[in-house]
Amino acid sequence: MFIVFLRFSDNKTQASQFLEGHNVWIKRGFDSGTFLLAGSLQPNAGGTLLAHNIDRKSLEALVQEDPFVAERVVSAEIHEVTPGRVDERLIFLKG
Repeated sequence: MFIVFLRFSDNKTQASQFLEGHNVWIKRGFDSGTFLLAGSLQPNAGGTLLAHNIDRKSLEALVQEDPFVAERVVSAEIHEVTPGRVDERLIFLKG
């Protein structure tokens, strides 16, 4: 499982130009079953994703396809998490 932080860069003012493509990219991640959660980092610092069922190399390639990353609106930081204890509702994450 991975947590991806998409932190706004100095190019943040360009976000509106690439927002539609970014949202299409997020939808594709959900449709494929890779993304489990997408949300905003507060206060207005960027976004975060929870990803699973993907290896790190493939996730890195997928993240590079995000228009926000490609256009340097955000910088991406990927953290791999190995779940130890999980709530029964999330047992599938333990894999």
